Amino acid sequence: MLPHPDRILDKRVDCNQLGLDNCKINNCSDERMVAPRQRTPVPPDWNHSVGVWMDDDGPVPAVNVTWKIKSDGSVKTLRGTAINIQDESTNQSICVQFSYKLNSNQQQNPNYGLWTFSLDGVMVELGHTYRVSVFNLPEPETLRYRTPNSITIPGCSDTKIQRARVCLENGSLWDPPLTTTVTLDEGLKKFFLVVGFEAAEYAERYLVSILSHGFHCSKNISKENRTRLNVTFEFDVWQLSQCEVVSVIQPFFIGCKNDCRRHEEKINFCQYYLPRTLIIKATVGLLVICGFLAYSLWRVSQKDTVNASSSAAKQQSDPPQVHERRRVLIIYSLDHPLYKHIVLKLCAFLSTKCGTDVVLDLLDSTRLGVLGGIQWLDWHREQIESSSDKILILCSQGVQAKWRAMCGGKQLLLREDSRSTAGDMLSPALSLMIPHLIRSASFEKYIVAYFDDVCSEEDVPSPFNITVRYKLMKQFEELFFRILDTEKHEPGRMNHIKGLSEDEYCHCPSGRALRDAIEAFRAYQLEHPQWFEDELLETSELKVQETSPEICDDATATMKVIAQCVANSTQTTQESNPVVFNHHIAESNQPA
Repeated sequence: MLPHPDRILDKRVDCNQLGLDNCKINNCSDERMVAPRQRTPVPPDWNHSVGVWMDDDGPVPAVNVTWKIKSDGSVKTLRGTAINIQDESTNQSICVQFSYKLNSNQQQNPNYGLWTFSLDGVMVELGHTYRVSVFNLPEPETLRYRTPNSITIPGCSDTKIQRARVCLENGSLWDPPLTTTVTLDEGLKKFFLVVGFEAAEYAERYLVSILSHGFHCSKNISKENRTRLNVTFEFDVWQLSQCEVVSVIQPFFIGCKNDCRRHEEKINFCQYYLPRTLIIKATVGLLVICGFLAYSLWRVSQKDTVNASSSAAKQQSDPPQVHERRRVLIIYSLDHPLYKHIVLKLCAFLSTKCGTDVVLDLLDSTRLGVLGGIQWLDWHREQIESSSDKILILCSQGVQAKWRAMCGGKQLLLREDSRSTAGDMLSPALSLMIPHLIRSASFEKYIVAYFDDVCSEEDVPSPFNITVRYKLMKQFEELFFRILDTEKHEPGRMNHIKGLSEDEYCHCPSGRALRDAIEAFRAYQLEHPQWFEDELLETSELKVQETSPEICDDATATMKVIAQCVANSTQTTQESNPVVFNHHIAESNQPA
């Protein structure tokens, strides 16, 4: 369907061209402007293009028409140009008339080029065919010189149209790389499969399935303001007749609903699979061992009732498993490509190993591009402050330098900031969050940490001295307890989460990748002691945002008032997928 002429999206007025007088644009009148053939101008040279234009409701498919006036003697008879576009499916049409008059001395524009005009942003429908006519006025008395061209608008598979909203709502650009993590519990003979993928803007719900011969398992998952989704499947080894399965993700977009294009990926379990005979032997052996253990336990229970009661009491005192997922917004500085790699690996570790939903500008580029940096940060801050989620501030040399620049120091911009499409996200984040941190009686939402292998405590800005600073990865377990608001130290015992300590976190794939990223940046720093100065760009022509003196003054004045309150705050945490606590009896009443 064609729009009313008043809704043509072109906001440019070609009539304002330099050297062009008495020009106006309006709708075509019902009266034809005709003349004998010898008193009419020659037809213009014209072409068209199909693309996407921005409407009030977002990007829409549109047709652009451009034409040039031939520089010959016939321009003295030229009175204007008319453009007619008709939808062959509905017979609806629009007609726009450009009225102007040139004399023989104006055959070319002031730049000695042909006079060129355009009608842009004519809204069209996908798959429709349009007849387009462009003719100079007055027309010849006979219309045989007006030859329309047919234009067929392509569908969403065409790259020129894919960014239109009607295509985005059908998933035209959604082609996320699937990530799969397979874990085999040899003791339980169970597979744990984690399927991860990026969520789309116009799809709130997804159906994730794994398929094999005689085996099918599906789970529904909602986006819930997350940019990345992870789905965990658990099944027994014997349930798979073959060691290859297919992971299928079915999105439910606004446009295509239940008929959207699905994404599939094959997953190979063969490296974990034992021959069937070995499985049978292992199962028989396990049954024999279990029977022997059951008999031994029965004998012990008959001989020592006191020990059995004590053991039961201890089991009852164990805290329940925690299944609630937490979300963490990570604020950091783009100091160096290797440091950015560390941040991304930390996000992967939090997501896969700890079961935490991570909010990071690098992983939410679509929403950030729509909202803008300040609005994106403020929206996430409000969401987190009204929930039990946390904001993790990773301090580094760039964080300290940018904070000093915001408080009146030397202005700076890092090379990675200039390469990022979002630019420097740290300075606006500090401007938004530090007033909330230092003016609020409750600052448990904010967690401050730094990687002590590549950073130091000197990289922590002064406003953060009011709270605990965690060293990563040495104190990651304590930080994770803080994220989950769970007590690490309890009277007479200390909780522990297996796999999160400094010596254990690198035993899983995501932890090894994080450790390797930290060691790579550490080696680079040793080889290049002046690495940070090398990352600085010249700022003589750059305008860096300054923090108001009120923020800097409040940071200094408030630190002394609430520092003693922060010193008494407890470090808490919980695990996920699920989290299981181990307890160690403390030697004193004070936590280690």
